[in-house]
Amino acid sequence: MSPLPRFSVIVPAYKVQAYLHECLDSVLSQSFTDLELIVVDDASPDGCGAIADEVAARDPRVRRPVRLRENAGPGAARNKGMELARGDYLLFLDGDDTLAPDALQSIADRVKETGEPDVLVHDFTGTTWAGLPVRAEHDRRLTEAGSAPFRLDDRPGLLNVRPAAWNKAYRREFVEDHGFRFPPGIHEDTVWTYQVLMTAESVATLDRVCVHVRRRRHGGLLDRTTRAHFDVFEQYDRLFAYVAERPELAVWRPLLFRRMVDHLTAVFSRRDRLPRAARAEFLRTVRAYCARYRTPGAPLRARARLRHLLLRLGSPRLYGALGATARAGRGAAGLARGLGRLVRGGGLRLHYRVQRLLPLRADRAVFAAYDGRGYLCNPAALENAFRTFVPGMRTSWVARPEHHHTLPVATRRVRPGSLAYWTALARSTYLVSNVDFDRRLVKRDGQVLVQTRHGTPLKHMGLDLQDRPAAARGTDFEAALRGSDQWDYVLSGNRHSTLVWERVHPSPYTTLEYGAPRNDVLLRATSADVARIREHLGIPEGAVAVLYAPTHRDYRHSQRAHLDLERVLRKLGPRFVVLARAHHAYDAPLTDLAHGRLLDVTGYPSVEGLCLASDALVTDYSSLMFDYANLDRPIVIHAEDWEAYEAARGTYFDLRSFPPGAVARSEDELIDIFATGHWRGSRSAQLRTAFRERFCQFDDGRAAERVVRRVVLGEAEVPPVVPLDERRPAPSATAGRDASPLASVPGQSRSGADDALRT
Repeated sequence: MSPLPRFSVIVPAYKVQAYLHECLDSVLSQSFTDLELIVVDDASPDGCGAIADEVAARDPRVRRPVRLRENAGPGAARNKGMELARGDYLLFLDGDDTLAPDALQSIADRVKETGEPDVLVHDFTGTTWAGLPVRAEHDRRLTEAGSAPFRLDDRPGLLNVRPAAWNKAYRREFVEDHGFRFPPGIHEDTVWTYQVLMTAESVATLDRVCVHVRRRRHGGLLDRTTRAHFDVFEQYDRLFAYVAERPELAVWRPLLFRRMVDHLTAVFSRRDRLPRAARAEFLRTVRAYCARYRTPGAPLRARARLRHLLLRLGSPRLYGALGATARAGRGAAGLARGLGRLVRGGGLRLHYRVQRLLPLRADRAVFAAYDGRGYLCNPAALENAFRTFVPGMRTSWVARPEHHHTLPVATRRVRPGSLAYWTALARSTYLVSNVDFDRRLVKRDGQVLVQTRHGTPLKHMGLDLQDRPAAARGTDFEAALRGSDQWDYVLSGNRHSTLVWERVHPSPYTTLEYGAPRNDVLLRATSADVARIREHLGIPEGAVAVLYAPTHRDYRHSQRAHLDLERVLRKLGPRFVVLARAHHAYDAPLTDLAHGRLLDVTGYPSVEGLCLASDALVTDYSSLMFDYANLDRPIVIHAEDWEAYEAARGTYFDLRSFPPGAVARSEDELIDIFATGHWRGSRSAQLRTAFRERFCQFDDGRAAERVVRRVVLGEAEVPPVVPLDERRPAPSATAGRDASPLASVPGQSRSGADDALRT
């Protein structure tokens, strides 16, 4: 690497924590490595700064991240990055975009080939919010045919290439010599691009996609409905002032005038850009600017002449008449669809519509879990907390009749789809669930929807299932996105969950990193609670209780036991008891041979209670492992079919490389791990400690209280999270006892367990 890097890649970061890792990795994983990466934290309120620190700590090419004291916009952040840059060339990349593989090598080769031009213009392509490519047409203006480098006079069509900062590479000395800086505002790229291209003595093109630009679902700065779009006028004031000060650039005024009118047309034509009340004012300002900077000489396309004329006339009525017919047609079609839905919905839908006209009840909250199952998971913990911390709060629980016996007396029982159900959805201020409510839900102004989720994601979720047909099984992703658009809050137990949820459910909710309420009981339970649950389950005193809880397989329609639990128990001896719990996606139990040492606990209402009663967890890829780790008790992973599971579902990390304990790749290895005592040995404890530090960040026993205080009581300050090393979960019933049955298992070898722990 040369003393000064070839490239300085500058990344402004603001509210892009879900995408920033991918962005920075796309730079640092380039085949061309002579670079420096400068991340500017634009006072981002999320985890962007921490992510930048983390990346800088592990790669010396990342400069110490810069933090602005207050949010100033991408232009100011880029300016700060330029002050620190040392590279021969500057590149800008937004925090939610990525460099294409080998992009820097292609840019380096082209720069060298064309004699170090002032500016190199390259191609880009868009991606959806999920990162999937958007089909784009080849931009022929970026052809590499002909002599290079050249001046803009030779290729004036480059002014029609998208005026963005990130589709070019800039020679740093050229930028510094001319004092180029990004102006304030949301249309700052316009002035920067035209000034740079008009001033450059040498320009070259690269006919290659080098940047993948993510199209945000709810839009970036330029796609929001706001008066901030009036900033575009100030940008053209700056641009024409720049030209006026440099007589040699006067030749560009006609073309810049045409580009200005095209730009103003684009802003005005998008009906979601300007508030309705500001549209007439915007059009009047357009007329004034057309008169101020009008410079004949640049020919117009026939289709654009009428629009330019109407803009210069500044008449909202005339301009609006162009689309009146189309809008009328769409309105009629929408009315017909609305009437059709009303008819199809019948009495229940009519009832729901009437209920939505009535006032919301501030003291009502409705809860549900797993599409109508019983009193479970995070919603159950929150329902209890709502009644505990908010006197007078009246709660309802949506459950099918067969699960009503699990509900507490204090909450009202509501059947899915009933009149009471639609009344609760229409009139309750608070809606809480770990999955989406009915997709016909119309969230009212004033309603607060809390999406609790149901575990830390190891397997792919949300939009990440679009290329996993075995797991998606016909999922309507657009409908799922409409559902997530209604969420106000999403709960998270760790940073990993936060980053995954915000990327695979890209909607404008607020993430509450307060912990998982369902895990509160794991941190607050006492040894007396453990003994009581064990007695209720019938676990013999002194027995080692192993909870076996496998997850479901997307590539299987029915459950198949991956362990011969009878054989496992025979090998381990009489001191061991297995609590077998089938996944809720299956109706059948894991075993038909339940007896005193093999207990079927599938129907036990509280999985948290089973965790407390057990001395160890055996699972494969269930998210239960992340919850169980809060107890700081042994966990053994049985990963017999990892390759098949990964191929069908996909995972966010290789569990075998970062496990919470020992890993068994077969039934014999699992038996060996318990027989030799490695299941709770020192190496297993080390792995569990690292796992807890990563995934048990916020679970300290007060998650539900924090949610209620923030969401219902409106408290800005909630109880702080207790540090991990200060938490004292209840020990297991056999903690500290020797539970290794090795002496009672003739011929048992230690080698299998040793191999299993070698991760």
